[in-house]
Amino acid sequence: MSPRQLLPLAPDPHASRSRMTCRFRCGNACDHPEPNLSGNTHIQDLLTHAVARRSVLGGAAAGSATLVVGGLVRPDAATASEARAESLTFDPVAPNRRDNVTVPVGYDYDVVIAWGDKVNEGAPRFDVYDQTPEAQAQQFGYNCDYVSVLPIPGKRGRFALVVNHEYTDEFLMFPTGRYSANQIRRIAMMAHGMSVVEIERGRRPGSYERVRPARTSLNRRITVATECRLTGPAAGDRRLKTSADRSGTRVLGTLNNCAGGTTPWGTVLSGEENFNQYFEASAGLDPRYVESYERYGIEAEPDDGRGWRKVDPRFDLSEEPHEPFRFGWILEVDPFDPSSTPRKRTMLGRLKHEGATIALSDAGRVVAYTGDDERGDYMYRFVSRRRFRDSGTAADRRHNMQLLDHGTLYVARFNDEEEDPAPEYDGVGRWIPLCSDRESFVAGMSVADVLIDTRLAADKVSATRMDRPEDVEVNPVNGKVYAALTNNSDRGTEYPADEANPLESSMVREEFGGPLVTASGNRNGYVLEMTPRGGNHGAERFDWVLMLVCGDPAAPETYFAGFPKEQVSPISCPDNVTFDRRGNLWISTDGNQLGSNDGMFAVPTRGANRGKVQQFLTVPLGAETCGPLIARDGQTVFNAVQHPGEIDGATFENQASTWPHTDRFPRPAVIATYRVDGGRVGR
Repeated sequence: MSPRQLLPLAPDPHASRSRMTCRFRCGNACDHPEPNLSGNTHIQDLLTHAVARRSVLGGAAAGSATLVVGGLVRPDAATASEARAESLTFDPVAPNRRDNVTVPVGYDYDVVIAWGDKVNEGAPRFDVYDQTPEAQAQQFGYNCDYVSVLPIPGKRGRFALVVNHEYTDEFLMFPTGRYSANQIRRIAMMAHGMSVVEIERGRRPGSYERVRPARTSLNRRITVATECRLTGPAAGDRRLKTSADRSGTRVLGTLNNCAGGTTPWGTVLSGEENFNQYFEASAGLDPRYVESYERYGIEAEPDDGRGWRKVDPRFDLSEEPHEPFRFGWILEVDPFDPSSTPRKRTMLGRLKHEGATIALSDAGRVVAYTGDDERGDYMYRFVSRRRFRDSGTAADRRHNMQLLDHGTLYVARFNDEEEDPAPEYDGVGRWIPLCSDRESFVAGMSVADVLIDTRLAADKVSATRMDRPEDVEVNPVNGKVYAALTNNSDRGTEYPADEANPLESSMVREEFGGPLVTASGNRNGYVLEMTPRGGNHGAERFDWVLMLVCGDPAAPETYFAGFPKEQVSPISCPDNVTFDRRGNLWISTDGNQLGSNDGMFAVPTRGANRGKVQQFLTVPLGAETCGPLIARDGQTVFNAVQHPGEIDGATFENQASTWPHTDRFPRPAVIATYRVDGGRVGR
């Protein structure tokens, strides 16, 4: 059976990503009714003047480098030295539709590792016409996403590259008629998960190369068959027990791993996102869990199901109704111990995690920020009960690796009615406690209830619904928190516009090989900047400002922190963010609505150039820019190029992209971009 027969596509009801990406990435989540039916407040319900203010912002920004807040104008007080320190000196890349990675003049890039490359020493040579589940389980997986690079203790110039593999696209991966439907399913299963690969500095400054598997004992694949351990207060709950695991503490594998985080103690966190699409029911659903299933988008007969239940009964809800409760967690992996068991940290809640970013409070407690990536869902924070220890001893590392099991989980409420924002901010927010590892703060729900059905718990405490909260990262220079809210195609219809969720005017986008289409709503996304009170990540309250309203700079609703709009690059659909050592914000995009390939952008967060968005690179046709990561020495930008060629109508025999041009089909890959003169990127 061909991939097309296995996974037919439905008509495209919206002009967003390609239908293929929507199908395989998230199971067409935007085509389904929003799971959040709580009726909780949006910020627009509290700020009725927002749409008018947004037009004022657009007009003021076009002529001066000032910030307009609540109708007031505050001149930027940065000194000339600050402006120079935050300047980005590369020549911006122009929007384009090339089937390649395009970098600025004076830069180059290398492919570090691509789908099918050997991870384990015993892996066979990649052959797309003779692939097996056993081979794929030892090779680099498909659709790489989060990227972490950690120096290996005692090995100068050697690093552990840790990468997520979010999902598979069977149309592009498999030659038609070569494999049966069940063979495709089994191979695709093993292409999910994570890879740990040892890399080393290359010959040119800023470049990196894979260490041959025979020269390292560090390399590892984590797949849907890898044993993981559930830890924290929910571990052992009856809803986590299955016929294969009577303890409720052992689960096979990890699914749909999107973004992540790197901890101060040298482990990597990985977010399980759209796990719901992998489950189906051969018969009826267990009536005890209907409400929970619906809130997480789990269906008995999804139109876009992958059929995994046909090769593994644990994905059959009729056989194993508890199995989906074992996914949707933050997974912690120790990249330096290939024999270690990955941990699913239940204290961080169960939702569609984009990732998890670690900061420290003033008291030395660990704070983890995470977003629930779906229309109308929430932003969360976890604060540990115990303090981080940083002496570097093995005992301290063991202590730190238990920090995520004990503490308090919170959800964000924006624009608390009890307090008006200061003039320099758009609003005030408060973290609402849901539960600690000892006590629930949600009426009628136990600690385990809150952690397993975190969305339902957040619904009850009037958290603020947002426009697909994706990556939430902390700026290491100014200590502020930046959240990428990618878009919401229903903004302006189901969701009224507001100053934190602005309505964008109708936009026009040209599909690859197709006609012009008109789109409405918040198609281009925005970036929120949140300031914890007193600069303390443990504080209950925070202030926030809408830093970027993305889109075409010529459109009146766009806003770039007050910077003159005619001097910025067009940007659409911010997805993941990172920072360089100077505190500049680097943004990767997913689903560009402006006619160009997706890419990576850099923007200063302070000084006279605050808000000056400049495009650093573009990725090939149909691809998404993932990762992203700036190396500690500032010489390298790492990106994961996900789903190249994923364009409607493409098949294995009729590819839209062949990047990285090593084969006649595309291969998702991790790249390293660097200056040819060996200098720091961006400068």
